[in-house]
Amino acid sequence: QVRLVESGGGLVQAGGSLTLSCVLSGRTLSTSTMGWFRQAPEKEREFVARVGSSGFILYGNSVKGRFTISRDIAKNTVFLQMNSLKPEDTAVYYCATSQYYGGSVVPEYDYWGQGTQVTVSS
Repeated sequence: QVRLVESGGGLVQAGGSLTLSCVLSGRTLSTSTMGWFRQAPEKEREFVARVGSSGFILYGNSVKGRFTISRDIAKNTVFLQMNSLKPEDTAVYYCATSQYYGGSVVPEYDYWGQGTQVTVSS
């Protein structure tokens, strides 16, 4: 059974930093695409970043230069380092996995975590 568990969310002031973690079980990180998405109230789920099985990385335009996705294959864990946070980054952040190619589109991912809340105060 594939399972993803996110952690690391919380409340932070604008300009601050947070690091989210996502532990994958039931699937091997080295052969999977891992993605981070976020969803603010009354908005659609938005692509944040992804790292493919080869290590190829993509970022959403709104987080380029501020967020960094990385992975620890030995721990089957993917991270999202978030710097220079803004109030508009406030959302529930979700980790997702795809056994095949996963890009920036929600339907390309087949398993999702429960989400972790990130709140950025101004």
